[in-house]
Amino acid sequence: MAITTSLAGKTAVITGSNSGIGLGVAYELARAGADVVLNSFTDRDEDHALAAEIGKEFSITARYIKADMSKGDECRALIEKAGACDILVNNAGIQHVAPIDEFPAEKWDAIIAINMSSSFHTTAAALPVMRAAGWGRVINIASAHGLTASPFKSAYIAAKHGVVGLTKTTALETAEEPITANAICPGYVLTPLVEAQIPDTMKEYNMTREEVVKNVMLKRQPSKDFATVEQLGGTTVFLCTDAAAQITGTTISVDGGWTAL
Repeated sequence: MAITTSLAGKTAVITGSNSGIGLGVAYELARAGADVVLNSFTDRDEDHALAAEIGKEFSITARYIKADMSKGDECRALIEKAGACDILVNNAGIQHVAPIDEFPAEKWDAIIAINMSSSFHTTAAALPVMRAAGWGRVINIASAHGLTASPFKSAYIAAKHGVVGLTKTTALETAEEPITANAICPGYVLTPLVEAQIPDTMKEYNMTREEVVKNVMLKRQPSKDFATVEQLGGTTVFLCTDAAAQITGTTISVDGGWTAL
């Protein structure tokens, strides 16, 4: 039997996708032929224009739907409004860095809600849709920090470990169905947000750009090179193909060897 790589006729919902990793994933899914639903908590003209641009470029249907991923009811409403959800990519996330005893409780609650609980709500809403369609892919964008830890990132690391656990449970509950669930665990990814941090870090450490990237940002990434949003998008597309039909309940690290240490 030939391996199918085209995603034509499938609809992908990607949370937190009007920039960064989520947007890169949306582009690659659209390139593979999937219709895409972009999402974030804003509702600007440029959000809808971005979806229109992707739709025109790849001759697919692309929409933008506002939903606040910190609110469970809005997470579930996103799937309902999408109408179809063959591919669910849980990507939305935020970060805050502080020692545990100084970590603001409201920041903890927000990170757990957006980075972890949102994946539960969207998955719970999407599984019945996938079952009705007879096919589905749940892909959670976790992190190298879903498999290891660093100081001062307690909420983020707790959430990403939770996402990995949720992924495994989802896979076991759907193991006898044509639905898979996997987590992608990136290391440092070159996004516009990360790029914008480099000049300030250069000043802080009195280093060149190359020194900051190699010795500060990518200190724990053995490849000393960023992952790209295109690579994460390509990994996502692979997990949606027939070649990955028996890959479920696992993590795929895109981290330049970080978790091999």
